Amino acid sequence: MRSTLSLARRLAVLGLGAGLALASGWSLAQGTAAPAARSEIRIGFQKYGTLTVLKAKGDLEKRLAPLGITVKWTEFPAGPQLLEGLNVGSIDFGTVGEAPPIFAQAAGADLVYVANQPPAPKAEALIVPKTSSIRTLADLKGKKVALNKGSNVHYLLVKLLEKQGLKYSDIQVVYLPPADARAAFESGAVDAWVIWDPFLASAERQLGARVVADGTGVVSNIQFYLASRPYADKNPQVVAAIVDELARLDRWSEGNLAAVVSVLAPQIGLDAGTTELAAGRFAYGIQPITPAIAAQQQKIADTFHELKLIPKPIRISEALPRPLKTAAN
Repeated sequence: MRSTLSLARRLAVLGLGAGLALASGWSLAQGTAAPAARSEIRIGFQKYGTLTVLKAKGDLEKRLAPLGITVKWTEFPAGPQLLEGLNVGSIDFGTVGEAPPIFAQAAGADLVYVANQPPAPKAEALIVPKTSSIRTLADLKGKKVALNKGSNVHYLLVKLLEKQGLKYSDIQVVYLPPADARAAFESGAVDAWVIWDPFLASAERQLGARVVADGTGVVSNIQFYLASRPYADKNPQVVAAIVDELARLDRWSEGNLAAVVSVLAPQIGLDAGTTELAAGRFAYGIQPITPAIAAQQQKIADTFHELKLIPKPIRISEALPRPLKTAAN
C-alpha cells in the first residue's frame, strides 16, 4: 500500500495550505462554501481512470448537491479532443495525459493544471500485429505508425525513437483517433500503433497484439486533471470538491481492483478480463502539481517545439495554479 498520509496532510507538508487546500491555493470549507457562480459543472471524461469510476458511482453528484451544483458528463475519444472542448467552452474540467495540455496551451487555451495521478508507464505502448516481422524499435524505420496526434503516446513515440537512435522523420506517422487507428491496425493499413489503455488492453486480448515497447524507463505517462482557468477562478470550492472526491475514490480503488473492474467494465464497454488488465496498470493516488512535475511538462513542451509539432514555444508556468506559478517564475 501507498503511504497512509491523506491528500490534505501531503498538501500541508508541501506548504500548500490546510484542510482541502490544493496546490492551486483553492480550498473548500465543508458546509460553509459559498455558492458557485454557475449551477452546473461540465466534466469531460475518457473511457479510463478514476474520473470514469467517479461518474459511475455518483459520489460527486451527492457531494455537490448541497451546494446547488449539478454535474454534466461528456465523453471524449482522447485528450486532445477533450481539451478542444474545454478551449471552446463546452466543458469546465477534465482529465488528460501529459501531451494534450501542451498542444492546447500552444493553441491558446486558457487552462490550469489542478492535480495529477502518479506515473503509469506500462499503461501505454507501441504495439504490432501478432504476425508482424517487427521485433525491435530498429525495425520501425520506414514503417507506418498510427497515433492520436497530441496524446501522451505522441511523446512516447518521440522518446522511443530517440532511444533507438532514429529520427522522427525515419518513420511515417499516421495521425488517427483511437477507433480509426484500430481499424487501420486490424486491416494492415499501418504497421504499428502507439496507444494507451484501455485500447491497449483491448488490442492485446482481442487481437493478440504484441507489445514492442511500453513506457517503462522511457516516459512517465502522467494523467492530469485540468480546468478552465475562468471556471476555476470563479468556482474554487467546486474544483476542490472534485479533487477531494477523486482522492477518496483513489484510496478505495487501490485496494479493491475487483470492485473497480465491476464498476468500470460497463462504463467502457469491455469484458472484465480486459478491464482488469487496464485497471491494473493504472496508478492510483491523486497528487498536487509540484515544481518537479511542472519542469517535466516544460521539457516535453520544449521537445515538441523543437520537432515543430507545436507552432510556438510555451511556458508551462502560465498554466499553473497561481501560487505555484509565482514560485516557478
